Amino acid sequence: MASNPVVQYVIVRGDLITKLSWPLGAVIAQACHASTSVIHLFYKDNMTQEYLRDLDRMHKIVLEAKDEDSLNKLSEVLKAENIDHKLWIEQPENFPTCLAVKPYRKNDVQKFFKQFKLLK
Repeated sequence: MASNPVVQYVIVRGDLITKLSWPLGAVIAQACHASTSVIHLFYKDNMTQEYLRDLDRMHKIVLEAKDEDSLNKLSEVLKAENIDHKLWIEQPENFPTCLAVKPYRKNDVQKFFKQFKLLK
């Protein structure tokens, strides 16, 4: 469905770069960890399988959360709304760095991410 594609939202903490001075590669790794783990957790899900059917046309939307608190709040909202996701907790730091949602139809989940801007 071109008008309502299957997408995966990935939300990264922007303060990892701006305040904590993490290297860009380390931040990208957080998004990779979260995205890979949520695909693994929900591999047998119908939407996940549809998303993986055409690897050359996967659609990810990478957004920025201001800080740890905003990422945790998003995770709580998603839990309350039964939206499957993985909050990545980086070790050994033991704090959340990124959140990835399993693939969903865009129109079904985009309302949860309206307050976040594209990661730049």
